[in-house]
Amino acid sequence: MHHLLCGLAANPALPSALVDRLISLADDDLADDLARRPDLSRAQAVALAGRVEGSAVRLAYEGRLTAADVDPAVRPDAALALLDRGAGRPEWARLLAADPAHERREKLAACPGLPADVVDTLAADPDVRVVAELALWTTAPDVTVRLAAHPHAEVRRAVATNEATHPAVLGALLTGEGLPAARHCPVCDREEPPFVHDPQCPRPDCDLLPGASCDGSHESTVHHTREAALRNPATPVEAVVAFADHASTMLRWTLATRPDLPREVCARLASDPTPGVRADLASNPAVDEALIRVLADDPDPAVRRALAQHPRVPLGVLTRLAGTTKVGATLVPRIAAASPAEVEELALSPDPRARMLVAHRRDLPPGTRDRLADDPDAKVVKALAPHPGLTEAQLRAMVDRHGVRVLAKVATNPDATPALLEELTRHEPPVRKAFREIARHRAAPASALLACLKDSQAGPMAAAHPALPPPVITELLTDTDWQVAEAAASNPSLPLAVMSDLAWHRG
Repeated sequence: MHHLLCGLAANPALPSALVDRLISLADDDLADDLARRPDLSRAQAVALAGRVEGSAVRLAYEGRLTAADVDPAVRPDAALALLDRGAGRPEWARLLAADPAHERREKLAACPGLPADVVDTLAADPDVRVVAELALWTTAPDVTVRLAAHPHAEVRRAVATNEATHPAVLGALLTGEGLPAARHCPVCDREEPPFVHDPQCPRPDCDLLPGASCDGSHESTVHHTREAALRNPATPVEAVVAFADHASTMLRWTLATRPDLPREVCARLASDPTPGVRADLASNPAVDEALIRVLADDPDPAVRRALAQHPRVPLGVLTRLAGTTKVGATLVPRIAAASPAEVEELALSPDPRARMLVAHRRDLPPGTRDRLADDPDAKVVKALAPHPGLTEAQLRAMVDRHGVRVLAKVATNPDATPALLEELTRHEPPVRKAFREIARHRAAPASALLACLKDSQAGPMAAAHPALPPPVITELLTDTDWQVAEAAASNPSLPLAVMSDLAWHRG
């Protein structure tokens, strides 16, 4: 029965009086669904927060509760949510900075706009997790300068991640120069150095990362600090270039993602022995056309696949890539940015790979769209099938010519008619994915939805579709599949009398 109430709580047609009734019954799960309702009044939000504390946090984040609705001594987590949104009161921060639960102080440390005295209190917190969270989120450069010299290496790692950290400080964190040596790290806090954490550690309460180690120099945390600084866009490029030849694969891998790399660094990384490094470099906007052409011949398919996502890959190279690796069933950036002349050139290409690439666009000129709709290649037609503006006759012709290879994509077309969607459910052999697409299609008729109910994956989606007849929806409330029954309870076409019965007599 509980799953029916959860479905009902999500029903957009549920009257306000029945929302009140469900609030009076709410537990954590039911409150979560009720809190998502866009029509929840302020009075209802306050009542729900009073019933289930956890819902107060969501409601505060969504702006349904204000500072006037929250007492931080009674609902500290909701107060934290409002502070996190910048909608709390400064005195709350002072109160919560002394909260005995480190989790709350940690959450507070991530909030924006904290008073300076609260920042100072958190920076001196005895729990390093609180200080690290402050180091990660503060926007005050002077605070990051101070925390970059913190005795705990984990705080320094957080400073290296923070994009508000001064560039000179980030450079120092990369090399360690100019900073006092760290005295602690998460590893030596728990184990006597030298220690290397077993990746297959059997201790269920152990939270050390696999392979974490400390020989007194806190090497694994220092490594993570360098990785964070390399990833940080505020780190000066002149400070990172030396890492192109670093012994650590992970550091070179991280470096390969930076969009400000000089060409000579990109060239070194293009010959890196690790395919993952080359793959991340391949999609980096810093790579020029000459290196793109080198990477297009890379033996690793992941590199070529990543290169297809490069925003400036030449069209000829992209077409060749589509023939040697799986580019993906989505619109790639270079095709999205293609000029009208390039779009027409690709659409007229004798190479079906080029036509398939451009067929993923959803803004093709009508003439180009219609020509591709008649393409003899099924992959081209499959890419085009969801394009708006296609007629019922064109969509039927696609299915007639290419059958199961395009049927599911035809079912996603926003202009597919009810008659066509019903016909697709009767196709032999059936295409299961098509049932899921039809079940969520706004134009699906009742007859098609009844067919979708027979499919285990499409069934819950069909049960929630407002085009189902009310008697069928009511019957589905007793379906043996609880997901179908819950979806039926959420259906806005569920009769009002049935909604009332669920809320009042079965709650």
